[in-house]
Amino acid sequence: MSEPVPVIGANIISTDYPPMISDYILLALQILRFLPKFAATILNQRISAFIHKRTYKTLPTDQLKNVVVIGGSFGGYQAVKRLTETLPTGYRVILVEKNSHLNYVFAFPRFSVVKGHEQDAFIPYTGLSKGASEGIFHHVQDTATQVTERFVELKSGEKLEYAYAVIATGTSSKLPSKVASTEKENARAELRGMQDKIQEARRIAIVGGGAVGVELASDTKDFYPEKEVTLIHSRAQLLNTFGPRLHNHVAKTLTDMDITLRLSERPNIASQSKILQFASGEEQEYDLIIPCTGQRPNSAIIAALSPASISKETSHVQVKPSLQILDDRFPQIFSLGDVAATGGPKMARAAFFQAEVVIGNIQKLIKGKPDLSVYRPNVAFEGSIKLTLGKTRLAFYSQGNNGREMLVPSNMGHEDGDVKKQWAFFGANAKELERTKESS
Repeated sequence: MSEPVPVIGANIISTDYPPMISDYILLALQILRFLPKFAATILNQRISAFIHKRTYKTLPTDQLKNVVVIGGSFGGYQAVKRLTETLPTGYRVILVEKNSHLNYVFAFPRFSVVKGHEQDAFIPYTGLSKGASEGIFHHVQDTATQVTERFVELKSGEKLEYAYAVIATGTSSKLPSKVASTEKENARAELRGMQDKIQEARRIAIVGGGAVGVELASDTKDFYPEKEVTLIHSRAQLLNTFGPRLHNHVAKTLTDMDITLRLSERPNIASQSKILQFASGEEQEYDLIIPCTGQRPNSAIIAALSPASISKETSHVQVKPSLQILDDRFPQIFSLGDVAATGGPKMARAAFFQAEVVIGNIQKLIKGKPDLSVYRPNVAFEGSIKLTLGKTRLAFYSQGNNGREMLVPSNMGHEDGDVKKQWAFFGANAKELERTKESS
């Protein structure tokens, strides 16, 4: 058993335990239980996509009804991809996405620290049209400003009439979570700017102990061991949306790396200052303060149409179990992913499963079938996480529906975060990734 981990400002003392051998077995069994069903689902999707491509008939645009998906991150991407494989003749899917490339935000904390890989985090949307039937897919790079009963209105002034709409707009935040720029080159410059700031600073404070804050702190210290890194969190538990076992493991790992933890602290950041003011009256000056808090749901586009569908407490889009928005007047509007109060984990994996429910229900509505499917979160699988804790350290964590926590540490991480695999997953050409690196 390891020694207890002391942390400043906490009301608890965390004690991390070595992973039980049963964790490895339970994780393996969980994957093995899931694989047959998953493999069968993928096979059925491939067969139906093959048949669809040979039966979908291309019609003139003015004869097509639109399914408009707003937001092309993980859930939105999956919804669009599957709609290109399943929509019947007479329908097409339009993706409205402000970014020129899919932002692989899971790599942003790492690429905010490490130089030379930032171009890897921006994946072309070419995979959506690859293999799709002619005329079934249209991509619009623009910002949706409002959804009305019949139209999706865009910043450019264009209006897209829709038969069905899917709101997958996610959340907004700043680096190291997300970039502000919509074009790849400017977004890469933002990451390089953060890299320079971290490289130049000696004392760094990271405020927010969620996954982004933890990964940024561990990467900063591991790649720049000479720097003083402090991680500050408002709760007594890091990663407080997960179980305590993950906190215990992470707290010990960070402490062993000589990262200072300050828990149960919500400091004030003086305007235009590098000073943090703590509740006790203590003040600390840092060369760089990086906030890692404040995810805001991008739900405003339907606020005027259906105020009742926006949570007053969280601003998430409130949805039915069918993932239609809560307002009965608009059964043709769905929402999924981080912007929606689905009851599921705020994880990309969960958004993929939600996308399947949405496209299935759109198919049923098109066919006039009233028995819509409902989304039932599989917390153990959808809520699992692979957390990086420095250059190569990883922690695989899952919590079963019975509350049993599984944690498997590993030392098999890579500097680039295995981004090339993600390019392949999203249907982009890995050779294009190599060309992008050569031209950088």
